[in-house]
Amino acid sequence: MSWFESLILGLVQGLTEFLPVSSSAHLRLTAAFSGWEDPGAAFTAITQIGTEAAVLIYFRKDIGRIVSAWSRSLFDKTMRKDHDAHMGWLVIVGSIPIGVLGVTLKEQIEGPFRDLRVTATMLIVIGIVIGIADRLAARDENGGRHRAAKQRKTLDNLGVKDGLIFGLCQACALIPGVSRSGATISGGLFMGYKREAAARYSFLLAIPAVMASGLFELKDAMEGGHVDWGPTAFATVIAFACGYAVIAWFMKFISTKSFMPFVYYRIALGVLVIALVGLGVLSPHAAESAG
Repeated sequence: MSWFESLILGLVQGLTEFLPVSSSAHLRLTAAFSGWEDPGAAFTAITQIGTEAAVLIYFRKDIGRIVSAWSRSLFDKTMRKDHDAHMGWLVIVGSIPIGVLGVTLKEQIEGPFRDLRVTATMLIVIGIVIGIADRLAARDENGGRHRAAKQRKTLDNLGVKDGLIFGLCQACALIPGVSRSGATISGGLFMGYKREAAARYSFLLAIPAVMASGLFELKDAMEGGHVDWGPTAFATVIAFACGYAVIAWFMKFISTKSFMPFVYYRIALGVLVIALVGLGVLSPHAAESAG
């Protein structure tokens, strides 16, 4: 991997990780459109450490409270009813599905799931799902001629059942094209949560899953020696800087704006990729990385 490729892929990772458009799909497609080798699942997982570091810094106050309260709740029974302590347990519970499926489906994630036809299909299907969830949320928020606006749930209403459903939605993002934020936020909207609440829990829920995945791939890469460390580290730093700016923008965006621009973009991109693969312009299979 050249330094220029790592710069572009780092920018793509940072710009798309928190938007409901799928960063793994965009890394795969950027390489395919540019005629580069597929950066691979290991590169994706390692550079995601950079974007999750941005989450840690942006939500540092929330995370500090949650970790502190959760730690104290292990020894102090009175703390177990504290909202932040409860949130700590819910992040753990919500992380179970992606942890189990990530290990179980590791070969598929690194192989068949990276087929561009699968990626394109997921871009379209999940785009439609996000669109429906967005419309349902808008209907509740705005009401109608014969219907009053409906109060949506906040994170104070989050329980184990909803936490597991959020976790299952996040696990769908193991397939390139789904989008971690898109799947979890739309799942939250379907369950009746406010946009900001769904997004905040989505970002918090991603921390243990992404960091564990990145460190796991990092360990394998160190043992196997199949990663270009300089460019990969550079891409991770770029992803961190870009990712922090995107989080700040996105948290403001979702409070007042619709997800429909992302929906139209996903569907258009998915249709384009299917057409290009069908015409033979793009190969659906990843080129083998030389390491």
